[in-house]
Amino acid sequence: MADDPESRRQTLYSLLGDLPARDRPISSEVIGRQDVGSFTLETLSLDLNGVERVPALLALPSEGDGPFPAILYNHAHGGDYVLGKSELVNGHAVLQDPPYAEELARRGIASLCIDHWAFGERRGKSESEIFKEMLWRGAVMWGMMAYDSIRALDYLEGREEVDGDRIGTLGISMGSTMAWWIAALDRRVRVCVDICCLTDFDALIESRGLDGHGLYYFVPALLKDFSAGEINALIAPRPHLSLAGDYDPLTPPKGLDRLDTEIQDAYRRAGAPEAWKLNRYPTGHFETVEMRREILKFLDTWL
Repeated sequence: MADDPESRRQTLYSLLGDLPARDRPISSEVIGRQDVGSFTLETLSLDLNGVERVPALLALPSEGDGPFPAILYNHAHGGDYVLGKSELVNGHAVLQDPPYAEELARRGIASLCIDHWAFGERRGKSESEIFKEMLWRGAVMWGMMAYDSIRALDYLEGREEVDGDRIGTLGISMGSTMAWWIAALDRRVRVCVDICCLTDFDALIESRGLDGHGLYYFVPALLKDFSAGEINALIAPRPHLSLAGDYDPLTPPKGLDRLDTEIQDAYRRAGAPEAWKLNRYPTGHFETVEMRREILKFLDTWL
């Protein structure tokens, strides 16, 4: 097994099935623009993958001249296929108030969120139907979702209002998993914050927690090449904050113990032990007031 991070990154990407060309052109259309106080909200239609257009929301701070640091925000699953990208501006039952578009804009940070396959304006086919059809065609649903996120980074980096050297990623639940996958796959992500879904795969199997995730989550043959710790090691030395509840069935405590040890080691070897932080709380699968405070402090420090 190669130790070179770039080689490992390429191997991880290769497990994601048949994907569209990485360099295919992106086109975009601004559907609407609205002043909502602390930010201007753009409603977008993006051509990221050449298969179907991707609806998106971009929140640009109202104060300041930019270019602004930015967050690629990843929405949750939670069985709510309607919410999708609107989680960025409307929030979610598992998140604190205010929603992240407003919270980030107050700090002079732009944010972008896309509808992933089966969610928001991309719903119509079920998650199961999409997963099965893609599998037949040699694609992987998680791979196509990750591809869209990486291309969303391309779009965000290309906006003149955004400082391409200060882009981070953030999310809870499914959005948490997307945050650490994208940070591992793409070095342009300078800061990663994942909330309530840093999951050790072996511990999830041991605790019989696999059915806590939808079909989207599963990548064929992944465990032959990678543990969750090895994926997260690819983020080092870039700043990474993870927040977890010890009562959360999607993050078994034994797995959190193992991941913390493995990731600490990766950051020590990278010469940046201070850039990794795992905060654990006596709670379940939701963001607490204390978590929100730590997240904002981390972004203020690193982004």
